[in-house]
Amino acid sequence: MEALFDIKSIDRDALAEAMNQNGYAIINNSLANEQCDELIANYNQADLYRKTVVMERYRFGLGEYKYFNYPLPNIITNLRNSLYPLLAPIANNWMKVLNIDTSYPLVYNDFLKRCHDNGQTKATPLILKYGKGGFNTLHQDLYGDIYFPIQMVIFLNDADVDYTGGEFVLTQQNVRAQSKAIVLKPKRGDILIFTTNFRPVKGSKGYYRAIMKHGVSELHSGERYTLGIIFHNALS
Repeated sequence: MEALFDIKSIDRDALAEAMNQNGYAIINNSLANEQCDELIANYNQADLYRKTVVMERYRFGLGEYKYFNYPLPNIITNLRNSLYPLLAPIANNWMKVLNIDTSYPLVYNDFLKRCHDNGQTKATPLILKYGKGGFNTLHQDLYGDIYFPIQMVIFLNDADVDYTGGEFVLTQQNVRAQSKAIVLKPKRGDILIFTTNFRPVKGSKGYYRAIMKHGVSELHSGERYTLGIIFHNALS
């Protein structure tokens, strides 16, 4: 499977603006229905995965997800390699305005080498499945000391058609203020790019870190499948 859309067609300035202003951006119609169907159909193909997590067992929520094993399916490899160079300059700008002494290489394999050198060798892309009553508690996907501050999720079936409820939820913790909740309902085949840990927000005295977490609200009916793509590797 190959990515449906042309990476060159993405407006980099608009992507950066959305990430800087909101902490998330949506790329519409990125995968074809047939690609989404194939990813769902392969959910029970055991040799593709290194680990299955039953969320209720760890009080993560109610549902199940599976981490892919290396070598990853081509579509995941292509999406990681293609989108990382668009996101690395955004991440580097965030580090700069927050005065954090971290920079990310512009070539994805160079970033993966940094993970490997830190002992983070396990694949982190995953496919998630929720049924009626399923949900995911607010969390962050860090997996080790080396992490990339932006990740993405691809919606593999249709909200309000294949399932109801199950909205994607982001929360932003503001300094000396109540947290902000953001509720999103991307369509099938859309890519949602969002903040992994924190993003810069401009205040009266300069930029500060706004901590962000993400989760999934309770499903009322049906089944919900998503593909999560995290750029850094895990320790285990």
